[in-house]
Amino acid sequence: MPAEKHILLVDDEEDIREPIGVYLESEGFKVSLACDARSALAVIETATCDLAVLDVMLGQDDGFALCRDIRKISDIPVIFLSGKSEDTERIIGLELGADDYIAKPFNPRELLARIRSVLRRSESLGEDPATKAATQPKFGGWTLDVANQELISDSGDKQALSTGEARLLQVFVNNPNVVLTRDQLLEMSQGRTANAFDRSIDNYVSRIRKKIEQDPSQPRLLKTYWGGGYALSCS
Repeated sequence: MPAEKHILLVDDEEDIREPIGVYLESEGFKVSLACDARSALAVIETATCDLAVLDVMLGQDDGFALCRDIRKISDIPVIFLSGKSEDTERIIGLELGADDYIAKPFNPRELLARIRSVLRRSESLGEDPATKAATQPKFGGWTLDVANQELISDSGDKQALSTGEARLLQVFVNNPNVVLTRDQLLEMSQGRTANAFDRSIDNYVSRIRKKIEQDPSQPRLLKTYWGGGYALSCS
């Protein structure tokens, strides 16, 4: 992995923000620190960041709201930090398009591993430009532009995709007409094992259907197989 990846670390607790920043820099990253939403957005707007690590609770600010604001101007991967471990909060973060979620307290080495894993997955979406056709597969009247994270209809209309949506769709188009379980989809798209309360795949599927189906309540492309999982129909 290139040494000079730029990480934005947003946390209102200085005793967490500063040591983690120093640690990440010692591991070869360029790090920008922010203590609130305003300063974080200023970094995003003026610098090229490769990944953002956001604390959910930012004093008077809300990390979820910050993520929404970031998504308006950037599709960089996002990892949430939180002092809470409730599944509801984690699901909200994933619904917003976050790429991972870590509960405090955490080992800095775990955060480092998660950052590297998310960056690898993000980079894999746009690699090997010599095989551009392979990264723009077609299905059901749509073209998936992996590099730019967007869907293009036959009429030329475009739909932006979050990193998580693009990764999941890439798994489906690489495995057409194959029923994949939630566990398989989570592992293949996000590189981690599911647990009994992980609804992120269902949430991503719901969001994708709203973009590709004429009637999301009666899907014809991305189908549910009860007791099995999901499959992309490309017949």
